[in-house]
Amino acid sequence: MKSVFVTVSTTSFDELNAAARSPPALQALQSRGYQKLVLQAGRGSLPQPSSSPAAAVEAFRFKDSLAEELQSADLVISHTGAGSCLETLENGKPLIVVINDKLMNHQLELAKQLHRDGCVLYCNCRTLPCTMQSMDLSALKPFPPGQPEKFASFLNKVLGLQ
Repeated sequence: MKSVFVTVSTTSFDELNAAARSPPALQALQSRGYQKLVLQAGRGSLPQPSSSPAAAVEAFRFKDSLAEELQSADLVISHTGAGSCLETLENGKPLIVVINDKLMNHQLELAKQLHRDGCVLYCNCRTLPCTMQSMDLSALKPFPPGQPEKFASFLNKVLGLQ
């Protein structure tokens, strides 16, 4: 069963969960073959689990780890938190990042850069259903793996340990 995982991490972003479970969004998911929607509410309002002809909807607030949800998801829709974006991309999952228009911070810059790099699609809550309907996940590029050994080498040089 193809599934979508929506995460807001530890924040409150009720608008994202509402947009993801709206009738147009559920119809877009159904037209793409997704049958399950898992919502993580964080500090926001906990949506009631439901089942519609379009998709089964489950919800929870927090878990010790989101690794299981990330592993089982075929698509991740996330707030534009750096940690959430990087963890999803490092797991090799297609990602739609949703900007919270109520927060004017680094989110837009991060979303634009990851989009320019070809790694994500991005939108806001209002345009999420349209993005889901028109998405071409095959066009997304894999996120390049980190190279911590280069950073360690740099630190060793700076600290005079090498």
